[in-house]
Amino acid sequence: MSPVPALSTSWCSQRHKDGYEMLREMADLGFEKVELSHGIRITLVPGILKAVEEGLIRVGSTHNFCPLPMGVFNAAPNFFQPSSPDSKEREQWERQTRRSIDFAAQVGASLMVCHLGSVRYFWLAPDRHMVAYLERHPDAVKSGDKAYIALVEKALRKLRRKMGPYWQRTQDGVLGVLDYAHEKGVRLGLENRERFEELPVDADFPQFLSSLPPDSSAGYWHDAGHAHLKEGMGLISHRRQLEDNAARLLGFHLHDVDAGGHDHQAIGSGTVDFEMLQGFWRPEHLFVIELSPRVTVDGVRASKARVDSLLARFGPAA
Repeated sequence: MSPVPALSTSWCSQRHKDGYEMLREMADLGFEKVELSHGIRITLVPGILKAVEEGLIRVGSTHNFCPLPMGVFNAAPNFFQPSSPDSKEREQWERQTRRSIDFAAQVGASLMVCHLGSVRYFWLAPDRHMVAYLERHPDAVKSGDKAYIALVEKALRKLRRKMGPYWQRTQDGVLGVLDYAHEKGVRLGLENRERFEELPVDADFPQFLSSLPPDSSAGYWHDAGHAHLKEGMGLISHRRQLEDNAARLLGFHLHDVDAGGHDHQAIGSGTVDFEMLQGFWRPEHLFVIELSPRVTVDGVRASKARVDSLLARFGPAA
């Protein structure tokens, strides 16, 4: 049976005041499932619960934090970080993550996507020189420019020198919510990130995932746009990233990246290799189309049609 793709509320939550009308708009575009993303204000919740109760649409996944913490009105997945040196911030991350797990279970979502913090630099980011070089020499990655490769290696060394305590706090934070997520029947999708200083470092995912308990409710969540951007900077191989984490792969955020490096674009409008991605898709995975609010309705429809066509190899829709 072919999986059914979901649409993330990242596309429309900011312009809706009523959660029911938000989900009705998405259902009217032909979607049977949605992901409630990290821009869900508390005022949208009553309408969302009504829509779910009536069976207007199904919620396949949510994205931490959902709903947003009190007093926060814009998408803020990194508002609290498990990697923070501040113990009060870490406590808030755990509290809000547990609250988000509760909500995911309440709306029937089987999975919650999570960000896992970052290494903080108050002044000079470790990747600034490589970014500046790449702007001046846009072909540096394709040409194998040795000067650029040296800058990448230097930046990674700087990051690893500082990241130890940040990464340890992140791992402790994840372990602190795993049992709770399991009790609630919600899996945690640990997402690959696009920014250089965000955690985990891509190469560390396999070891991190294998260190979790064998019956863990957590796994790897692959964001296609993020990986494409990292590959464009010479930081990873997109295919290798998928190969290395295929055994623990739970699902995908799907969006395209245009020639200017802008992600969350309509699928088929950019340079992401979806045929390559398709080779890693399995019927049990979740597939979420995650688009910018700037994408038109026609772009949403085109994205759904493209994903539907790629998923059709699994047979009729479930």
